[in-house]
Amino acid sequence: MSQISNNFTSAANTAGNLNGFFKETYADKLKDLIPDGVKIMNKIKFIARDKMPGNLYHAPVILGMEHGVTFGAPEDDAMNLNAPVSGNVKDATVRGNPMVLRSQLGYTAASRAATSKGAFMDATKYLVSNMLRSLTKKLEIMMVYGQEGYGTVASVAGNVVTITTAEWAPGIWAGSEKMPIEIYDAASVAFPPAGVLKGASEVVSIDMDLRTVTLQSAPVGLVAGDVIFHKGAYGKEFAGIRRILRQSAGTLFGINVAEFNLFRGNIYNVGATALSFPKLNLAASRAVEKGVDGDMFALINVRAWANILNDQAALREYDVSYSKEKLEQGSKGIVFYSQNGKLEIEPSIYVKEGDAFLLSVDEWERVGSSDVTFEMPGNQGQYIVSKQESTAYELRLWSEQALFCRAPGRNVYLTGIVNAT
Repeated sequence: MSQISNNFTSAANTAGNLNGFFKETYADKLKDLIPDGVKIMNKIKFIARDKMPGNLYHAPVILGMEHGVTFGAPEDDAMNLNAPVSGNVKDATVRGNPMVLRSQLGYTAASRAATSKGAFMDATKYLVSNMLRSLTKKLEIMMVYGQEGYGTVASVAGNVVTITTAEWAPGIWAGSEKMPIEIYDAASVAFPPAGVLKGASEVVSIDMDLRTVTLQSAPVGLVAGDVIFHKGAYGKEFAGIRRILRQSAGTLFGINVAEFNLFRGNIYNVGATALSFPKLNLAASRAVEKGVDGDMFALINVRAWANILNDQAALREYDVSYSKEKLEQGSKGIVFYSQNGKLEIEPSIYVKEGDAFLLSVDEWERVGSSDVTFEMPGNQGQYIVSKQESTAYELRLWSEQALFCRAPGRNVYLTGIVNAT
């Protein structure tokens, strides 16, 4: 009995040490550990709501102006007033979607890690870092392309699927070996979605140059136009930026999009040409027409970024303030002034080649009960728990959130981009 008691005590001490070291090492520094490459997550603030997962977040949105104006001539004095015509203010609603990533630490590694903070960091730093990169990558993709799929099939040859150039984003596929996927027909991205499942498979390898995905086995009947989703994602993702800005009918956040033009995103077709400063300016005018009068943020594909840099080099006039050092330091982003005000441009590996997004960031929020965290709901201070079915401890990284936009009409989806080679 004493041996059993000692074993239980040892296990409890190990779990207690692990959780103590985890909180000290990672829990309070989680925000600093999120990779810079997830541009949308870092750009759009998370607004925590004091609600249990599943409850709706309510936000009033202005959909129309007041029109009860009375006009008078210079000689008019006692005027009869026109009837009030109220503007439209409606209640938008959004519900967060949960995501959970599981990983494990074997008993032997856990026992060694529980001896000191240094040993714990050595044993867990790569695991924790990879978990953060993995889940925040999935979230970033969903922020941009939630309900829109990872890529569209251009052709199929055996087990090799080629993705269309316009629907290819390198960041979505980098490191995707062993990723389980499902393929649906083109109706999966219609409004409303009505996709038919073609089948499931697993990614074996990727050719980034040829835009090909080799599958373990290609589902029967795949054709051009079919859409690839992460397994289990279809019908369970929140709407991403492209989905929100593309919608022109039906309901979005509980509001009839067709009825209110201020709640419809703008679509600007570049016209099968490369992205340029003049094109971005023309796209910005669409948002300005619907009320944007402040700074905007452009998120573009990495190949489009190369074209923009060339365009910038050709247009820029260097003055006495020119400094090679400043130019090099600013190479990760470009800022110029457009009709709206300041326009900041950044590349993203998660934006598809045919797309770009011009965002009024202040109109966007990430809302839900929890941003990305290792702390399990209802178990404060518990980050690592012993698994019942194996000799391992388990870590879970999770979030419950969704993307919300108060004014889609102040944002622009740019399509039809064909990057110069």
